[in-house]
Amino acid sequence: MSEDQPPDSPDELLARAEDFACFSMRTRGKVPPGLIAVGPSGSIFFAPSTMDDVRTKDNFANMARLICIAHGATAAVLIIEAWMAVVAGDGSLDQPPSEALNRREVVMLTCETRSGVRQKILPIIRTGVGGFWAFGDYDGPPAGSLQGRFTQFLLPKMPSKALQDHARRLLAAMGINTNDLRRDPFAN
Repeated sequence: MSEDQPPDSPDELLARAEDFACFSMRTRGKVPPGLIAVGPSGSIFFAPSTMDDVRTKDNFANMARLICIAHGATAAVLIIEAWMAVVAGDGSLDQPPSEALNRREVVMLTCETRSGVRQKILPIIRTGVGGFWAFGDYDGPPAGSLQGRFTQFLLPKMPSKALQDHARRLLAAMGINTNDLRRDPFAN
């Protein structure tokens, strides 16, 4: 980290998320979805137990938002392995990315802070037999405006203590104790 970068800057958070993605690809052959949230008490890591249908994807997104509120997060990085297809020049997408002929397997890293969003796309390069080889360089168009279930995890302003407590109670009702969340394994 350079001296002019604050701790937990978007660049540092994206680097930590990339380390996690690389470690996961090398040891498991895939990247589990995850969230790194940074707040006053440090950084935590959250990964859902499963994310294999629309309901569990929605649940992960909602839990991630609640965790950011409960933790008083000032920054959050979402880590997701996905299929990506580049949209045609007219802005249309004929079919889902997972079915597109020009699809690419990627890991998406999206870092949100209250001052903006940074994104990094890591194309997955596999060996001839399907194992992980490395991450390539993304050479596509820059990401446009981000929309959807996996965006806007942070509130525009720091949540009040009452709102943080309410988020903790909601998480507890879902079986998540914010004190039990794992500390970010890639934090310094």
